Amino acid sequence: MKTFTIPLPILGLLSGTRVIAGAGLALILADKLDRESRKAVGWTLLIIGLATTVPLVAFLFSTCEEKEKSEVVKVP
Repeated sequence: MKTFTIPLPILGLLSGTRVIAGAGLALILADKLDRESRKAVGWTLLIIGLATTVPLVAFLFSTCEEKEKSEVVKVP
C-alpha cells in the first residue's frame, strides 16, 4: 500500500476549496434567495471551488510522483 503525507496547509486549502464548491452547489439547489441572485452566487462559488481544487490536486500528485521517483533511484 502506498502512503504519503500531505502538509497541513495544503490539506486545509484543499478542504476549503471543497467547502466553497459545496456551498455553491447548495445555493444552486436551495430556494432561500431569489432565483437570479441565488444562481449567480451559487455558480460563482462552485466554479471558484472547482477551479482552485484542480491545481491543488495536481500539486499533490506531482509531489507524490517525485517522492516515488527519488525512492526508486535510491534503491540499488
